[in-house]
Amino acid sequence: MREHADPIVFELFKNAIFSIADEMALTVFRTTYSGVLKDNMDYSTGFADAEGRLVAQGLTLPGHLGSVPTAMQSIMRHFRDDMHPGDVFIMNDPFDGGMHLPDIFVFKPLYHEGERIAFACTVCHHGDVGGRVAGSNASDSTEIYAEGLRIPPLKLYDKGKPNHTLLSIIEKNVRLPVQLFGDLRAQLAACHIAERQFAELVARYGPQQTRYYMNETVDYAERLTRAALETLPDGEWSFEDWIDDDGIDYGKPIRLFVTLRKRGGHMVVDWTGTAPQVKGAINNTLSYTKAASYTGVRSVLPQGIPNNEGVFRAIEVICPPGTVGNGVLPAACAARGLTGFRMTDCMFGALAMMLPDRVKAAGDGGNTGISIGGYYADRKPFVYVDFTCGAWGARPWADGLDGNSHMFANMASHSIEVTELEHPIQLLAYEFVPDKAGAGGWGDPLERDPAAVLRDVRNELLSPARARADYGVVVDTGRWTVDAAATGAERARIRAARGWRKVPTVQRHDPLPAERSKA
Repeated sequence: MREHADPIVFELFKNAIFSIADEMALTVFRTTYSGVLKDNMDYSTGFADAEGRLVAQGLTLPGHLGSVPTAMQSIMRHFRDDMHPGDVFIMNDPFDGGMHLPDIFVFKPLYHEGERIAFACTVCHHGDVGGRVAGSNASDSTEIYAEGLRIPPLKLYDKGKPNHTLLSIIEKNVRLPVQLFGDLRAQLAACHIAERQFAELVARYGPQQTRYYMNETVDYAERLTRAALETLPDGEWSFEDWIDDDGIDYGKPIRLFVTLRKRGGHMVVDWTGTAPQVKGAINNTLSYTKAASYTGVRSVLPQGIPNNEGVFRAIEVICPPGTVGNGVLPAACAARGLTGFRMTDCMFGALAMMLPDRVKAAGDGGNTGISIGGYYADRKPFVYVDFTCGAWGARPWADGLDGNSHMFANMASHSIEVTELEHPIQLLAYEFVPDKAGAGGWGDPLERDPAAVLRDVRNELLSPARARADYGVVVDTGRWTVDAAATGAERARIRAARGWRKVPTVQRHDPLPAERSKA
């Protein structure tokens, strides 16, 4: 018999289950060891039902939107009939539910009176999991076997007893076992917090109502997603983008191609036509391509829709195996984020055709991962992992955001002081790189306020040469003023040369060829 859904009780329950996922995220933040977690905050938390369906994701990374369901499917496939109170599962294998090796999943089934009702879910990017390069995040590995320790779905704890054999294997294969085990304990602590708070929730609502409201939370998200999709135009839109190369086959561009097909309350995101998988370590798993697809669609939907399995039901993602968006063995994938970020931007390109007034321009193409490793005088290793960020693209209604992580990552930055305290590294500058973002506002570059362009030149976001080439603004660098007459003439010259009837969606021509030839 279907239980009655009291709307007020349901809203309270929904907020409670999401607050547990958020409290898990705060627990990881407060108790973790490595900078990539406590500073970059490259982790996610979630809550799944007894069948492994994602019910709630914490306010963490969009890049993990598609990861927990895929990982949970792998756990259920291997251990559905072999789960007990006190079990904890661990995995990172990209070819059996994972994404890339640094992302280690920890799942804990939650029980009430011997019956499994839910799972606490965490995934954390660990600073090092072995392999040929410190940080386990190299983009120039050519197969998965060089990238680090592959952990298939296994029990980290069996009925409350730790798997010492597995822990010993991990200890002997990573550079910083104390840090890794500290971060694993942070994940376990988050699961413990979830277990305790979920027990309080079950005590309040009872197991039957708890199961019902978890299912209703997923169904509710599906209804909202389909209703929101219904308001969008039906049709088909395709967008093509290119990655320069994979770092191995230099100068060989890699094609990304996506087609959106939207009918009623359902959308298909089809990556057929994307390039075959490559030698370099930038191949995606299907789960990461799904996350990029979900992120793009989710960005044009209302904010109040919960992030869970219900959203994914309305969005079908297709990406053929053996492509850069769905690599198969022995594809290297440590730096798969480089492709995932660009796939998200490719989604924005297609969505901009569908909704030109609601979609932002492409940004910096994603975070740049930095891994520095070495040894102290006593041969003790150190590993520094960080992700540098640039800017978001302009929005149709506002300027872009400077110094911000790519939307797909939603990460923070390391503290310079903490970095220098924890590593034998000195950072001499922490600043914006000129000419890497737009200036003077948004819209047609030749219509932007010269005073706003000058302000960005003076703040060293834009060079005087780029101000002239891209915006037609001539800056007198002796007096740091705009030469109004020269600016008017330069803008007239550029307008005549480009011959635009309207501002194009994409401009691939660099108006400053001299600078291009120097690069």
